[in-house]
Amino acid sequence: MRVHLGSDHAGLDLKAHLIARLTELGYEPVDHGPFVYDALDDYPVFCLRAAEAVARDRAQGMDSLGVVIGGSGNGEQMAANKVHGIRCALAWSEETAKLARDHNNAQVVSVGGRMHSLEDMTRFVEIFLGEPFSDDERHVRRIGQIAHYEQTGELPPLPASAVGLGPDA
Repeated sequence: MRVHLGSDHAGLDLKAHLIARLTELGYEPVDHGPFVYDALDDYPVFCLRAAEAVARDRAQGMDSLGVVIGGSGNGEQMAANKVHGIRCALAWSEETAKLARDHNNAQVVSVGGRMHSLEDMTRFVEIFLGEPFSDDERHVRRIGQIAHYEQTGELPPLPASAVGLGPDA
């Protein structure tokens, strides 16, 4: 499986570590930068490229995934989620890494290089990459609602139990 990686300066060391580890595990890592330390670099430059490469590969039928890394992982996740068709999840535990794939079929995971130990973040990424999507009907339905909104801007219909309640009433 091809794994596209992008980061900022805060994620540079973790990215290098992950590239070596993923190669050991038989993955095909693709580094979208940065390639040198620059404390003033901008994470969107690299994270958008990694997420776009995942989207492009998947459109061609490949089972590629991605990893974006920053200080907190928040901005990197936001950037990756701007790529059409990409769902990027911020993993801060083994459970969130697992659920990102199992429930949400996320194609990209974001981790915070300043938030966890190297061992923990490596484990989060390994879990994410190894977890299949459950294909459970409720998860497929929910992902479909997100995709429909992304394509059309139309909100999903309210369930009958919510009609007449809240601000849409």
